[in-house]
Amino acid sequence: MRILRGLHKQAMRFTSGLRGLGAWRRESGAPPTGCRSCKALLHSDEGSPLVEMALVVPVLMTVMTGLITFAMAFSNQVTLTQAVGTAGQYLSQIRTSTSDPCADTFTALKNAAPGLNSANITMSVTMNGTQYTANSCSGKQTQLVQGSTVTVYAKYPCNLEVYKMNFTTACTLAAKVTEYEY
Repeated sequence: MRILRGLHKQAMRFTSGLRGLGAWRRESGAPPTGCRSCKALLHSDEGSPLVEMALVVPVLMTVMTGLITFAMAFSNQVTLTQAVGTAGQYLSQIRTSTSDPCADTFTALKNAAPGLNSANITMSVTMNGTQYTANSCSGKQTQLVQGSTVTVYAKYPCNLEVYKMNFTTACTLAAKVTEYEY
C-alpha cells in the first residue's frame, strides 16, 4: 500500500510540474511564495490516469501481440491445408500428362500457397502405396494408376515467438489429403 501511495505521489509531482515539493515540505513546512494551490495539487488525483495507463498498456500490448502471432500461425495452417488440397486434386488429374508427378505436385502446392516460404515446405507423395519424400520423382508416373488413391502430405514450420519469448520449440504445421486417381 505504501508503494502505491509513493507511486501516486510521484505521479502527482510529475504531472503538476512541481519538482522538489518534498524538499520544501521537509525544510520549512510552508509552500514557496506564489504557490497558493500547491496543497491542492498535492491532494488531487491528476496523475492517477497516467499511473493506471503505465501499468495496463504493457499488459494489453503483450496480449494483443500474442493474439496476432497465433492468428498468423492459424492463417498459415489454413493456407497450407488449402494448398495441399489443391496439390492433391492436381496430382489426381495429371496421370497421363506428366513425367515427374512429385515436381508438378510441389509446383501446384507452391503456387497455391504464395504466402508461405516454399523453401520451408516439406512434401511427401504416396502413389499406389509407395511413398516419395523428395520434391522430384522423375519417371514414377507409372505409379499413378486409375482408381487408386494418391496422398499428398506437407509440413511447414511455425514460429510462436512473442517479444523474444518462444512458446514452443517444435511447432510444425501439417496437412494431408487423399484423392482418387481419375
